[in-house]
Amino acid sequence: MLHNMTSWLFLVTSKCLLMKAEMTSSKSGRREKPKDAFEDTDGLYDPECENTGVFKAKQCNGTTCWCVNTAGVRRTDKHDEDLKCNQLVRTTWIIIEMKHYEKPYITIDLKQNSSDKSSGDVDIMNAYYNMKYIDNEALKFEKTVVYYVDEIAPEFSMKSLTPGLIAVIVVVIVAIVAAIVVLVSSKKALKQNG
Repeated sequence: MLHNMTSWLFLVTSKCLLMKAEMTSSKSGRREKPKDAFEDTDGLYDPECENTGVFKAKQCNGTTCWCVNTAGVRRTDKHDEDLKCNQLVRTTWIIIEMKHYEKPYITIDLKQNSSDKSSGDVDIMNAYYNMKYIDNEALKFEKTVVYYVDEIAPEFSMKSLTPGLIAVIVVVIVAIVAAIVVLVSSKKALKQNG
């Protein structure tokens, strides 16, 4: 009976509070992702939760702030404390791809129609967060990727991609210049020898 009660408690506890507890205690065969899907690249953080257990729309770590969805995943670029997050955007689709043993990839789609959820229903995000454990033991999967699709598309700018893009451009230019130098040098050597 206690085991069933423990499982039931995990299902009714919000992901935000569980993630906060986890943070406190710890102080290719894949399909293409949907167009507006994005990954959680930030990982675990100490979230701010409403009294109801849901994430506050604006999360901060010191003076750096960002907006999150109902899954607690960052959906904007990071800004200063003046950032305004008008609403907590609902995650309606979670795509989980994982590898168990050697093959194949396992894909789990959790979808929820926003008009079908009433206030007493368990949110798909809470179901996913608690799905990682069976009988209070963590499931062992490799190469797990989780994509999130929200009711409203995320608001990331290209600024975060700029340093990586510049590095790629520099490497390509250096490679082209090196190829030209080698080509010119080899032609000169052929003319001198021939």
